[in-house]
Parts: sequence; C-alpha cells; structure tokens
Amino acid sequence: MFRKPRAICFDMDGVLYNDTLPIEGAREALAWVRAQNIPHLFVTNTSSRSRQDLAEKLMKLGIAATADDVFCPPAAAGNWLRSHATGSVALFVPQKARAEFAGLDILPDNAETGAAYVVVGDLAHAWDFRTINRAFRLLHANPESTLIALGMTRYWQTPDGLQLDVAPFVAALEHASKKESVVFGKPAAPFFQAAAAKLQIAVDEILMIGDDVEVDVGGAQRAGMMGALVKTGKFRPADLQGTVIPDVVLDSVSSLPSFFSGLPTS
Repeated sequence: MFRKPRAICFDMDGVLYNDTLPIEGAREALAWVRAQNIPHLFVTNTSSRSRQDLAEKLMKLGIAATADDVFCPPAAAGNWLRSHATGSVALFVPQKARAEFAGLDILPDNAETGAAYVVVGDLAHAWDFRTINRAFRLLHANPESTLIALGMTRYWQTPDGLQLDVAPFVAALEHASKKESVVFGKPAAPFFQAAAAKLQIAVDEILMIGDDVEVDVGGAQRAGMMGALVKTGKFRPADLQGTVIPDVVLDSVSSLPSFFSGLPTS
C-alpha cells in the first residue's frame, strides 16, 4: 500500500507553471502544503536562472518561496566547484544563472583553451554552431578537462510547443569529446539524495512530483523516492506505456490535497 510521504519535492516547469503561464490550482495546492506544515523543496532542472530568480518567479505566481526553498543544478554545481575545482571554469549558461558560480575562476566567453571544467546548461536560442563548437574545443584542448551537465532533461513544454533542453547538447559534446559528463541535476541519483539531505528526511519517505516520467519520476525512484507524474506540462499519454511506472498519477498538482488527505498514515 502507498504510504503517506513525510515530505514533497516539486518540479517547477510543467508542474507549477508552463514557462510564464501558471498551472491552474498550483497556488492553492502549495498554500495547502504550507498550511499542513509538510516539508517541501522545489527541485528543478532549470539551469537558466539562479535560485533567487526562481523564487521570485514563484512569488509572482502567488507561491511563497525563498531561494533556500529551491534546489537546482547551477547551485549544486557551483557549490561542488567551489569545494573541488583546481582550475578555470568555462560557463555555457545564461547570465541569470551565473550568480550561482560566484567566486570561481571563470574564463572569458571567447576563450577556446584553458578550461579545467566546462559547464553546460540551457542556453535555449543562444545555442548556435559557434557556441557548441567552442565548448568542444575547450574540452578537446585539455584531455583532463571535465564536462559538467546541469541536468539531463531532453526537452520541456513552452507556450508555443516543445523545446530542446540541456541533454541533447551534452550528448553531442560527450560524443565529440569522448568524455562522460558529470551530472548535477535530475535524473542523477545523488541530486535527489542531496535534496533529501537538505530536507533532513529519509529518501524513501519523500514524494517527487514531476511532468517528466523518465527524469522526474524514474530518476526519483532509482534514488529511493516515490514518484508522482502529473498530466500537465510535457506529459503525453504514451508516458504511461513505458518502462517507468509512477507510484502516483495526478491530473495536475491541484489534485494533490485531495489525494494526499485520503492516504493512510502508515
């Protein structure tokens, strides 16, 4: 029997909003979670913004949040680099995400050599051949360099249709450079486990809610969490026919309070 979780991790884009459009009932669902004193984090693969930017976006949608409530790949990668980096860092992330890499030795944006670490996030329309080729040149110039992926989401839902995310560009760089990326973000198990550590709750007592059956649900399950799939965002009916079987399927996050209230406590 599915047992009531002690904490919840929420994906953001596709669960609480689609790009700039709020998902109906999300604000009320999160208000209910706070009223019930359920520990929660916003665990997102968004790599185009800082935690502060993401928290402010939630606040504009009427969802109470601070930067400390957001767990995202740029912050995780920035913290790791500050503890482990032994050389210069090349950033392929939007300007809004660069605050998470403060204090590091960042290469100029036109550098083609000198990188010990190449960090790849979601550049969206800023990707072009020159940019991805510069990332390849940096990796190729230093055989000891490390490719860092800010999540491995393949695509996401925008108001005008699906859009490529980080993973396809990382895959191209992995293939060309013959390097395996170090992933900071979903679906990497350490990312979910770090979120559990931040919540200070056992990983198997946490429910991850997302719209990506492989990255959110499958990744969470492999890390030991329970996984809930919402039928919003990038969800497609075919997601329910694959190898990943969600523990829970919700029409949207707005269904969470009624579903949660009906669960046994043990």
